[in-house]
Amino acid sequence: MFTTLNIYSHVTDTMRTQASVKIDRKIGGTNAEMPNTQINIAEQFEPYVPKIRKSGTGCLYQINENLWEGSFYPKMPNGKRKKFNVYAKTKEECEQAPTVMIEEKKAEIAAEKARIARA
Repeated sequence: MFTTLNIYSHVTDTMRTQASVKIDRKIGGTNAEMPNTQINIAEQFEPYVPKIRKSGTGCLYQINENLWEGSFYPKMPNGKRKKFNVYAKTKEECEQAPTVMIEEKKAEIAAEKARIARA
């Protein structure tokens, strides 16, 4: 059984630069010196921000180049989930349409739960 290790994973950019300067001095016979460039890693770092919608706001899908679908999966009073869809021609329209639908469906579910609780 063989194990392959990445033996160069510890090498940094500074180490590569130092090695190239040493090679230039020995092989090339030049008087190469280390460059004075300071790289500030904190300034270059930009964290990855995923495109995640908040819970309870539904999902958006592009069905084809002319149609978007917004969907919502609320939990019904009987405990099961049901899918409700809304369609729009642009993403901007589809952003707005599910919010109205979600408010309506939540009101209907709350009324149904209240009706079941009274019975």
